[in-house]
Amino acid sequence: MQEIRVERTQHPKQKPTDESKLGFGTIFTDHMFMMDYDEGEGWHDPRIVPYGPIALDPAAMCLHYGQEVFEGMKAYKSAEGKVLLFRPEKNMARLNVSNERLCIPLIDEAFCVEAIKKLVSIEKDWIPSAEGTSLYLRPFIFAVDPHIGVHPAHHLIFMVICSPVGAYYPEGLNPVKIYVEQNYVRAVRGGMGFTKTAGNYAASLKAQDEAEKQHYTQVLWLDGVERKYIEEVGTMNVFFVIDDEIVTPALQGSILSGITRMSSIELLRSWGYKVSERKLSIQEVADAAAQGRLKEAFGTGTAAVISPIGQLKWGEDVMSINNGEIGPISQKLYDNLTGIQWGKLPDTMGWTVVVE
Repeated sequence: MQEIRVERTQHPKQKPTDESKLGFGTIFTDHMFMMDYDEGEGWHDPRIVPYGPIALDPAAMCLHYGQEVFEGMKAYKSAEGKVLLFRPEKNMARLNVSNERLCIPLIDEAFCVEAIKKLVSIEKDWIPSAEGTSLYLRPFIFAVDPHIGVHPAHHLIFMVICSPVGAYYPEGLNPVKIYVEQNYVRAVRGGMGFTKTAGNYAASLKAQDEAEKQHYTQVLWLDGVERKYIEEVGTMNVFFVIDDEIVTPALQGSILSGITRMSSIELLRSWGYKVSERKLSIQEVADAAAQGRLKEAFGTGTAAVISPIGQLKWGEDVMSINNGEIGPISQKLYDNLTGIQWGKLPDTMGWTVVVE
């Protein structure tokens, strides 16, 4: 395993004093991880250096052709002061899935988990301890060849930056309002919908902007072919509780395989709930809502963990879900997931990794 060089900052930043005003993704810590890839040499020179701007050639291929992937993770501080990561090996495995699709050289997953642990250990004093806060970790890889021409990059950089954060949505755990998008599509099978790459998010901005103009928090995407099957929300996978069945769209190549989605399914099944991964049309959801059979809906993701959905707007049909309140399954999932993540509950699933 390569040795990670460490260069500590000579100019430490002022840490936030009011953890209730952290926001999301606007404050960054003192250090970042970097590692280079050069064809013939592989991934090399892993290092932790002071956080700061990076030099990039104006012809760098990432700026022109979007060869870039990323991940989202969190580090948590328990009441006893332990620093915990949540299933980091799953994030690195998913990063390699994205790498493979975008012709980016694969990383050594175990080594990158260790690199992240080392960075988090150095930045542990940045991890907030107020309820619902954490240290968000953003690993990302981008192509840096100074070349105007479409081909897989020969030179890339892998980086990890850290940001102390509060709740992702201003609503916190209060139910969000979701707008069902009917004009635009996010992804199709055979494309890049199952990867975590910048272009997928750029493609969502137009619909997100229109949703916000109608005072909706996020967009629910339908499939890109028939425009009738539910896929995911912009930043979350999505679940619906219909009668005694918990339904989430099946992973069919156009939906991101969420770590929180996977964890939620495992927890729900361990509690004896019937969880179905299948095709789910927006019409089926609308019918269930009209018949009083739609009991709950919620999104899952690293940023928000569990986000209850209180209202769904599909064309002229506005569906109120559980009277706009969080439901018992959403609450139970949130309590248990965050309980494990923050070390408040026993980790019977073996999901957390302690950072020394």
